This record gives sequence, structure tokens and C-alpha cells, in this order.
Amino acid sequence: MKSNLIVIKKSIMHGKGAFAKTEIKEKTRIIEYIGKKVTKKRGDKIYLEQVKKAEKEGIPVTTYLFSVSKKYDIDGDVSWNSAKYINHSCNPNCEVVNEDGHIWIISKEDIKKGEEITYDYGFPLINYKDHKCRCGSESCMGYILSKRSRKWLEKRLTKRK
Repeated sequence: MKSNLIVIKKSIMHGKGAFAKTEIKEKTRIIEYIGKKVTKKRGDKIYLEQVKKAEKEGIPVTTYLFSVSKKYDIDGDVSWNSAKYINHSCNPNCEVVNEDGHIWIISKEDIKKGEEITYDYGFPLINYKDHKCRCGSESCMGYILSKRSRKWLEKRLTKRK
């Protein structure tokens, strides 16, 4: 799916990114995250294949899986999904809304033309070291984690000091 609001280009955060083509007002639906609907079991297999590939090639794990429900994921690693290029940030300007299995990226604030579009991927602590974050925000811990997981890890690391 294409959006008239974004353009895909090189990102300092991670490979490619999505950038605002124009000014975007708060609460704007920017793009729908689309792809192949797969079972959780199939999604787990895809993820493990991506981990093995990353280990073999010495590259970061890249995953385009998006949880839709308890039973299904969306495998967004398809050519027609421009939303897959939206990067994670620990201080994002967008949020994800699941409307009856449709995943929408919606602006949380006004976004300036040229600004990179980001949302919090919400990854759990499991295998967190496999997902390094390069968002550069003040609240970044260096890993792509949900806000809740970042707080838990921060407390844990602080206790060790």
C-alpha cells in the first residue's frame, strides 16, 4: 500500500525509513500496515528463519511480522507494503491502532515535512539483545523494547549498579 503522505528513503536509524512528504496533523491515518495473513505458528517459523539468516550473515535481525490477534500475524515483508519501512523509536511521533484486524499507523502529534515517521514496535524482553535501537532519543536504552519493558530493564540495570 502506498500513501501520499510519506516517501521512503535512506534513514540514519536503520537502512530505509518513511518520511513525511508534507505536513501531517495529529491523529492522521498515515498508512495501513499490510501483508500476508499468517498463523502465529507460521509467524514464529518466519521469525526463526530471519534470526538464522541474520546470524549466518552477521547482520541485525530484521522482521516485518506484526501481531494482529491471538491467532494471526501479518507478514509485511511484501513489495506492496511501504509501511514496513517505518522505523521504531523510543520517543515515537506515531502510534499503532488495530481496527478489526487492520493495522493503522496514526500520528500522535503534528509532524513536519521531512521528519521521519516512527512508532514504538513494542517488542517484549525476550531476545531483546537481538534488536538494537538506533533512534537516538533521550529515553533510548539501545534496544527495541516496549515502553513497559524499557522501564523494567532500566530498574533492573539500576539495581545492579
